[in-house]
Amino acid sequence: MSIAETASPSLAEADRFRATLRNHPAGVVVITASVEGRPVGLTATSFTSVSLAPPLVSFYIAESSTTWPALRRAGEFGVQLLTEEQSDLADRFSRRGEDRFAAPTAWSRGPSQVPLLDGASAHLVCSRFDTRLIGDHWLVVGEVTRTLVLDDPRPPLVYHRGAFGGVSALR
Repeated sequence: MSIAETASPSLAEADRFRATLRNHPAGVVVITASVEGRPVGLTATSFTSVSLAPPLVSFYIAESSTTWPALRRAGEFGVQLLTEEQSDLADRFSRRGEDRFAAPTAWSRGPSQVPLLDGASAHLVCSRFDTRLIGDHWLVVGEVTRTLVLDDPRPPLVYHRGAFGGVSALR
């Protein structure tokens, strides 16, 4: 195995940088919101907790996202923590030009009319706390106003090396 070096990530070619980061697994969520009564949503692998007091979470969304113009108008959004059986759902919410909420997607309206996807291991309902353009992505920070957690032993869905999959239980 040979290791290619780059002086710093800022000098790396975009493809090499992207290929390097594919080695880091990430949890998969679907972000949802209701905008003018219409549900919108997208898959995100950049979700993370930010703060306990106040309870804050964040995700990034590409400035070029076709969902961003609608989502940025939403004052509240939902975060669906997916399980390893939900790779089809993650894939559907990552594709452009598709009605992501049409069948076979099963969902209902939750608090503040935020769309909640059936089968997720947990849902967070958040109010927009801050939004900042960083590079070619928007950082969206939400304050968690409600958590809906299922007693669900299924492993989480992760994204690694360009594919969705599960993880075995850690000991």
